[in-house]
Amino acid sequence: MEEIAKEKTSASKVRSYLIVLLSLLLFIFAIDLLTVAMGRLNNDVAREIIQATRNPFISLFVGLLVTALIQSSSTVTASIVAIVASGNMTLQQAVPMVLGANIGTTLTSTLVSFTFITKRKEFRRALSSGISHDVFNILNVIILFPLELHFHFLSKGSEKIAQLFASDDNTLDAFEYNRIFTRNLTEWIVTHINIPFLSTILAVFLVFFSIKILTTSVYKTFVLDAFQDISKAIFKNTGLSFLYGVFFTAAIQSSTVTTCLVVPLVANRKVSLAKSFPFIVGANIGTTITAVIAAMYKTEAAIALAFVHVLFNSLGALIFLPFPEIRQIPVKLADFMGRTSVKHRIFGFAYILLTFFIIPFLLIYFSRD
Repeated sequence: MEEIAKEKTSASKVRSYLIVLLSLLLFIFAIDLLTVAMGRLNNDVAREIIQATRNPFISLFVGLLVTALIQSSSTVTASIVAIVASGNMTLQQAVPMVLGANIGTTLTSTLVSFTFITKRKEFRRALSSGISHDVFNILNVIILFPLELHFHFLSKGSEKIAQLFASDDNTLDAFEYNRIFTRNLTEWIVTHINIPFLSTILAVFLVFFSIKILTTSVYKTFVLDAFQDISKAIFKNTGLSFLYGVFFTAAIQSSTVTTCLVVPLVANRKVSLAKSFPFIVGANIGTTITAVIAAMYKTEAAIALAFVHVLFNSLGALIFLPFPEIRQIPVKLADFMGRTSVKHRIFGFAYILLTFFIIPFLLIYFSRD
């Protein structure tokens, strides 16, 4: 009986590894399909995309709103990388959208905290934990977005890093090594569908679908048991908590999942809000792996955009983590908002609606040329 059980376990693991591999290949294929489809969109569509992203504030809030709606910054950033690779968006236009996506992705952990709404004390701690992710990313954007607008230090710095990995001659065809995996198949599909807009919609759906499968399969295969086994060790000190956040999120490719794991731990006093914060900051860096994978076999601009995502989140970690006094700022803000939401339940709902939906939508609507 034991041998049969071991064989079943072994077969189950092999199946899980295959699902992880196939979902990763599907993701690479979907990104390439999106790149080719976007490259074949007509000039009018390309012009509309460029017009929409010309205003960096609109671009920022588009990234925020779209990510909040589909609940996957990985999908949004990977799709933006593909659009930049297709030549329909410049690196500078894409940067604010990636920053907005970083805020939009924090909605899920805040929503998870509302599952504790019937328990007053647990709800306060859970909401503080969920909001700490929001506050960190919002403060990070407030600090770094103006610097990018005035000095383009994120985009220029990332371009210099990208030059080490690729030499861009502004043509997709120059990157023949992309054909090793998917290019022949993606070109065949786009040619036979012969409607670039339809191909683009199909590609976006496949990107979202592949990331969902990849997230679920990696989480079940590599992370779930490990996280439960070492959850006590994870939050022992700031550095260790941060590194675990990077590792687990890079494995899952979803900061949403890993930060949502932390919310119940804080709610049930398994870990304090202050000790969970470095893990959340690490998760922000770990989630950038998706953009890096999406940038494989692409133009220098696409690779640079992937590094913008890495650089933005890494600088945020360098600003907030090393100094306890600065680290306490987002933690205390999140704690204050959690306490206020318990006293006035409408505050929590108003915060979510205003931050993630109403304000971005109104700013996009009234900022149109």
